[in-house]
Amino acid sequence: MKLPLKTVTSRIDQRRDCLPWDSRFISLRGIVTMRIARDVAFAAILWMSFAGLCSAATAGATPKAIFVILDGIPADVIERVSTPTIDAIASQGGYTRAVTGGPVGQPGETPTVSAPGYMSLVTGTWANKHNVYDNYDLSPNYDYWNLFRLVKHERPALRIGIFSTWIDNRTVLLGEGKSEAGGFLFDHVIDGLELDTARFPTQPMDRQIALVDWAIADEGAAVIAQEAPDLSWFYLQYTDEIGHEYGDGPEFDQAVMDMDARLEKIWAAVSARQQAYNEDWLVVVTTDHGRDGETGREHEGHTERERTIWIACNSQRLSSRFKDIPEIVDIYPSIARHMGITIPEAIASQLDGRSFID
Repeated sequence: MKLPLKTVTSRIDQRRDCLPWDSRFISLRGIVTMRIARDVAFAAILWMSFAGLCSAATAGATPKAIFVILDGIPADVIERVSTPTIDAIASQGGYTRAVTGGPVGQPGETPTVSAPGYMSLVTGTWANKHNVYDNYDLSPNYDYWNLFRLVKHERPALRIGIFSTWIDNRTVLLGEGKSEAGGFLFDHVIDGLELDTARFPTQPMDRQIALVDWAIADEGAAVIAQEAPDLSWFYLQYTDEIGHEYGDGPEFDQAVMDMDARLEKIWAAVSARQQAYNEDWLVVVTTDHGRDGETGREHEGHTERERTIWIACNSQRLSSRFKDIPEIVDIYPSIARHMGITIPEAIASQLDGRSFID
């Protein structure tokens, strides 16, 4: 995201299996019997996942939701490299390509940059409304309520969490505690670790950010397993760092696979909760932007690859909106729908997104 990025990966051939209702967009890239047999840990996660799904199907299950942003990973890379955790999540619901950046040439056109992407997701609006056009010197328009403000306003007893490698997600974009942003407070917070130079001293090519991502995934997953906040945001950054440093290639591929391994910790915590408790967990995994088509080092424009993102989701209530190329702004109303929260008309009328969950 904010810093020049760096990472690594080796290409692994994958068999592509498709969900029966649409082979264009929904694929389980890599859910292959031979792979599962070869990877005992992954097999265990799958078993927990499907067992948890049965538990969550129990009548009256408490709805909970997590959305995860893995920074700066184009859809074509996700579809090419080995991502067994993303595949496991998609196997319960679906995987699709999606769009970010707003309507080109219209007021809602939004740069394919990290902070504008995050803000589009958490407010369900494009930059002409939320007013975030870059990663720095930010002046968000808090008149457009973010998802956490909505949840705390409509159901104050629900608990919210944020586990982020960039502290500004909470303090600036969401405006935690600011009266103009609603004054809401998170119940569970793990962020700011990138500023802790004693624990994570600066390394060449900002490799400490990769370690921060691991800590966020580890410690955040522990909170999910033990405390189970009702709505949580995980943000992991290092793939974008690697992309800016190396562009397309084996380094970036490896960084993506490492991100999938971090995601495994979060998914395992959710699966364990669903197995042990009467909870219905929605997990949405996405990215904030793609990358340029020439080198893979840059992004901010509106080429097809920069605008094309992806969404993996475990919901079994996916609508036709999901397979018809949804937009990043659709995630906000989809999470609200899963949680059973009716968005007040004054807020709903401002949204640019539509739910892809029935």
